[in-house]
Amino acid sequence: MLIFYSVLTIVPFLWSVSTSFKPSDEVYLSNLIPDQPSIEAYSTVFGKIQPNFQTLFANSLFIACVVVILHLIFASLAGYAFARLNFPGRDVLFFIVLGCMMIPDQLRLVPMYQLLVEMGLINTGPSNYLAIFLIKAISAADVFLMRQYFLTLPKEMEDAAKIDGAGPFQLFTRVMLPNAAPVLATVAILTFQGTWNDLFWPSIVLQSPSHWTLPFGILQFKGQFSTDWPPIMALVVLSTVPILALYTFGQRYIINVQLSSSAKG
Repeated sequence: MLIFYSVLTIVPFLWSVSTSFKPSDEVYLSNLIPDQPSIEAYSTVFGKIQPNFQTLFANSLFIACVVVILHLIFASLAGYAFARLNFPGRDVLFFIVLGCMMIPDQLRLVPMYQLLVEMGLINTGPSNYLAIFLIKAISAADVFLMRQYFLTLPKEMEDAAKIDGAGPFQLFTRVMLPNAAPVLATVAILTFQGTWNDLFWPSIVLQSPSHWTLPFGILQFKGQFSTDWPPIMALVVLSTVPILALYTFGQRYIINVQLSSSAKG
């Protein structure tokens, strides 16, 4: 079953790579290896889209990195509070946070957009980035991961630090965070991946072409009556490389965190 699922996952990616090297007249042929390989699609991606590939890549990288930093800060603070601090309504508030995971972005679109308009963050140049950062600053799923991982850490470490006079913030920064490297890496990888591939919110908030991200580049090759598939697949391949490299490097962290989170309820 795993082999079958792996084939279902790998074949579309191999088809994307193959199509990116095909000329236009070979796109709809079933051959996986092009009869006449061509790099014309990659030349089109680097030279014929506006804004250019470098700008789209830089915008995507900037947004993804800032969102990752915000998630690491807010999710770690919230996760530590829910796992270790005792305050009135903690469990009720945590269940409310979990409930947010069941609300899709489409249901939040109208109120969020209206709020951003009233704040003057729509179609105002660089402030469009601030709108994206406000929308994606925190994730309920990341808070859940951080909380579950902090629950697996032994309380003896905190007790020893408290005896030495450490306060709550010192416990968080000097004891808990250094031992939470796996879950921090997991949150960073998953957040980067989700932000890098996101088209929904950027397509609504980023009005200026100079602020567009990589998914916008794909739309430039999709017309009303036809689609230029080789450049689209070339852009998909180029966009996937950073994600593959990042996930290959950090997959062991993701597996360890998922196992530890599922073991502690």
